[in-house]
Amino acid sequence: MPKAGPDAAPSLDFHALARDIRRWAGELGFQQLGIADTVLDEAEAHLLAWLADGFHGEMAYMPRHGTRRSRPAELVPGTQSIITVRMDYWPPDAEPAEAVLNAPASAYISRYALGRDYHKVLRRRLQRLAERIVSVAGPFGYRVFTDSAPVLEKALAQKAGLGWIGKHTNLLQEKAGSWFFLGELFTSLPLPADSPGSNHCGTCRACIDICPTRAILAPYRLDARRCISYLTIELKGSIPEALRPAIGNRIYGCDDCQLVCPWNRFATGTREADFNARHPLDAVPLVDLFRWHEADFLQRTEGSAIRRIGYLRWLRNIAVALGNAPTTPQVIAALSSRCDHPSELVREHVAWALRQHEEGQ
Repeated sequence: MPKAGPDAAPSLDFHALARDIRRWAGELGFQQLGIADTVLDEAEAHLLAWLADGFHGEMAYMPRHGTRRSRPAELVPGTQSIITVRMDYWPPDAEPAEAVLNAPASAYISRYALGRDYHKVLRRRLQRLAERIVSVAGPFGYRVFTDSAPVLEKALAQKAGLGWIGKHTNLLQEKAGSWFFLGELFTSLPLPADSPGSNHCGTCRACIDICPTRAILAPYRLDARRCISYLTIELKGSIPEALRPAIGNRIYGCDDCQLVCPWNRFATGTREADFNARHPLDAVPLVDLFRWHEADFLQRTEGSAIRRIGYLRWLRNIAVALGNAPTTPQVIAALSSRCDHPSELVREHVAWALRQHEEGQ
């Protein structure tokens, strides 16, 4: 937590400062800001139970961080309050998500990943917000986070009044749905906390019923090992064969539980040009993407969150989608062109995909 001197003067009117911070956040392009304290006992109990069930899969960093994730002052000593912001990302000009999902020869990429890497966009804005606070409050301790450290961002956002954690475990907001990014500013300032968000899921179970791989075992209980976002992004090795058919044409992430959520009827498109579809990748034939060489992948995913999975997992994911695509000479030729790929991971998924077409004939 950087400090330029002693913490902010205790004579400050922190209620007035909180109102100013909210206004500055709006000027910086955030759609909402809330403030939470550091007590996350309930969220910690849920996290520990989730880890004990092994639902984190190969995400070894989850248990490795221990209670630093649920005890903010352990992660950043001196933290007294946490500012949480959200920024809408739904790309309004992108090809309709449902249309792409219903076109099995096209690649579906989660809508959040179509634009510029959100980590960089939010981090810069949060840093500017922190500097604005310093200009009024004087030097204080702070640290910026955007999905970049062991932070329970959804639990903090709920505590800060930005919404509630839905049955699919995403954050929901009554007037904005769930198509937004979250970011945090841990501070040493004793800012007044907002009232937490209340749950409005009711008896709805649309997200549970729509999940292609049945990863949502029960309300608020997600087994990441079955989640398509985990399988296509976090998982480094082979995708379990039993789950491959359910992946369909999703090559990076999955939005099904959000697309079906009634609260997303109220969502609006992003105001940020950075989050509009780039290159464009909102509806591209799978065979075209499978032709990319590594240099193509690196060039066309520059500044994108997609690059984090690397070229081999990119090919792995597309091979699975091609295995689920309609059988055509173009699909068979594309897969056959990678049969002798140097990577065993790619070869194994290509072989599986070709078998799907052979067995389907």
